[in-house]
Amino acid sequence: MAGIDSDSTAREAAKHEPPRTIDRQAVRRLARSAIARGEPLAWFQQVYERAESSGVSTIPWADLRPNPNLVDWLRREGIDGTGKRSLVVGCGLGDDAEELRRWGFAVTAFDVSRSAIAAAADRFPNTEVEYLVADLFEPPATWKSGFGLVHEAYTLQVLPSEMRRQALRRISSFASPNGILLLIARARGEADDIGEVPWPLTRREIELARQFDLEEISLEDYFDEEDPPVRRFRAVYRRPGR
Repeated sequence: MAGIDSDSTAREAAKHEPPRTIDRQAVRRLARSAIARGEPLAWFQQVYERAESSGVSTIPWADLRPNPNLVDWLRREGIDGTGKRSLVVGCGLGDDAEELRRWGFAVTAFDVSRSAIAAAADRFPNTEVEYLVADLFEPPATWKSGFGLVHEAYTLQVLPSEMRRQALRRISSFASPNGILLLIARARGEADDIGEVPWPLTRREIELARQFDLEEISLEDYFDEEDPPVRRFRAVYRRPGR
């Protein structure tokens, strides 16, 4: 099946990764400043813009390989994307989008940062993925109910809490009848400290998807294989067919 070589591809890519030089506090300062001045999405462009001169290793979430929580799900479920459209929300440097293309999907991937999209295009010059600059809160009208798989990982958790409901409503609207929404995020309990960006989500925040005409297929609460392990939610929702 398509996608089975992703581990070897990731290992090969890892050999050429630059050393990680992440200043997470600097990134958090950018986020706090942007939110304080009423531009909560502006800091994404600032992070990617800075990486144009300092290197992608300065981007905290840029592992330069597909999200293992996505890959594990694709393998476990035996997903076949042939003849189906997929949308990747907040695609960053493109690794998840390219992985979904390997699994047969026709993939559209977007990010609010023009520098992120330019970097993805540079990394994958022969790509079949459609990369676009777009704002989640003002998406193209043609995306509504347009995708058999909508994939969102780690975007909701970097939005201020007051924006998440609207963001999830938009993300949910992209799933076609019988289409799937796959959500992956850091997780916390209701009583846990919310901490700093990225803010872990609660089960209640994830389950808001059920208010947007989606039915819950599964919601996994687990610790991943990072060192140290990170608690995650991986949730699957489906829009009922017509």
